Amino acid sequence: MVRGIIRVVSLASVSLTSSGFFLYGTGHWDPSDFGVVRIGRAVLTTAAITWDYLTELRHVKAGTEEYESIKSQVHFRSAHRLLDLCCANRGTFIKVGQHLGALEYLVPPEYTKTLSVLHSQAPCTPFPDVVQVIREDLGKEISEVFVEFEEKPLGAASLAQVHRAVLQDGRKVAVKVQHPKVQAQSARDILLMEVLLHAVKKIFPQFEFMWLIEEAKKNLPLELDFENEGRNAEKMSAIVSSFSFLRIPRIYWELSTKRVLVMEYMEGGQVNDREYMKRNQIDINQVARALGQLYSEMIFVHGFVHCDPHPGNVLVRQNPETLVPEIILLDHGLYQALEIRSNAATYLPEISQLLASVPRQMLLLLKTNDLLRGIETSLGTHASSSSFLNMSRCCVRALARHRKEKTDSLWSYIHISLAETFSLGQLQIYEIVLRLQASCVGCWIRRMMQWVFLYIH
Repeated sequence: MVRGIIRVVSLASVSLTSSGFFLYGTGHWDPSDFGVVRIGRAVLTTAAITWDYLTELRHVKAGTEEYESIKSQVHFRSAHRLLDLCCANRGTFIKVGQHLGALEYLVPPEYTKTLSVLHSQAPCTPFPDVVQVIREDLGKEISEVFVEFEEKPLGAASLAQVHRAVLQDGRKVAVKVQHPKVQAQSARDILLMEVLLHAVKKIFPQFEFMWLIEEAKKNLPLELDFENEGRNAEKMSAIVSSFSFLRIPRIYWELSTKRVLVMEYMEGGQVNDREYMKRNQIDINQVARALGQLYSEMIFVHGFVHCDPHPGNVLVRQNPETLVPEIILLDHGLYQALEIRSNAATYLPEISQLLASVPRQMLLLLKTNDLLRGIETSLGTHASSSSFLNMSRCCVRALARHRKEKTDSLWSYIHISLAETFSLGQLQIYEIVLRLQASCVGCWIRRMMQWVFLYIH
């Protein structure tokens, strides 16, 4: 049995390496970034992880404490091997690693905790390469477009990095520049991952993560197209224009391409930075409520959802005139369009089935919900009940709107409107009760009721 497994792993490694030479043998070939080094890392990491699971767990009875302990240790070692691979191969590997790190409802905690650091450890592109991308895409030197351009990026992500700059007319802008090799590498990397995961699937038939590659195939081309990101930003700005607390940077289309995005520069602290909010006297609970209201509106009313609300993409600041907190929403590369407004019921039975069969749209919603709940936990806010109430209001409004669109009867229309008003009123009363319970008055009333109860008895 063991010899058979060794033969399978060895054959997979040799065939994958050979296919890698074919995949990377055309076009630009850099031994340190493509070829045998890049593919070898992925093949050897996959083989090491596979071997670790096969050898460590085969003699231990499943379901026992010993089995769970050993499995956790293997998870931990494997997660660190994956982390090292993502940091070494960069680009698409980091993007997929970030996605895995956010799947707390699907992936063991040893993986999510280890891979979550990828959100803050993406490598930077050297400045000469940044200059070259701008020169190729805009057809101009940096000095012809910008009066100032900071060499050190404000931040770097898996696919791009952002620099602060000043235009010739004095306007401050943020310039998002794609890592130069990631466009060429992405399709090859996804194909390599697909081959590797198919090999793992042969050894572990219960392995159910092929959907991750399908998602990457669909989403990466969209995220690598900065013009698509600009259109998403403008669409979101238009559909939630009624929210005075929301700020989305303006896009400068005359200076933007598929690899370079120039947008209005906006400053703020990360949405999970409690100390920043205390220093600037920003109401933490108000921020959490506004964020919940915003995402409830996206999901249940408009069906157009920003799917990457990690703290680096959501900033907060105090409006100096109104003293009201404002939320700045960044990175509009990935949105999910839903049908959830009219077909929500079809999703509910799926939750009770195997997680591998959960609709991809639902996975993105769960990921978004996890990120939002993580922000609330970091802030230590007590606004989670308000978040669910806001979500409920949006559900009531969306359902009523859908029913109104379907009815031809004036009486039915009036009945739906009255039911909507009644439901929203009930939610308002419930929120008031919850706030009273949490207030000093609520505590006083509870004590009085306890005293009266004791006195009577």
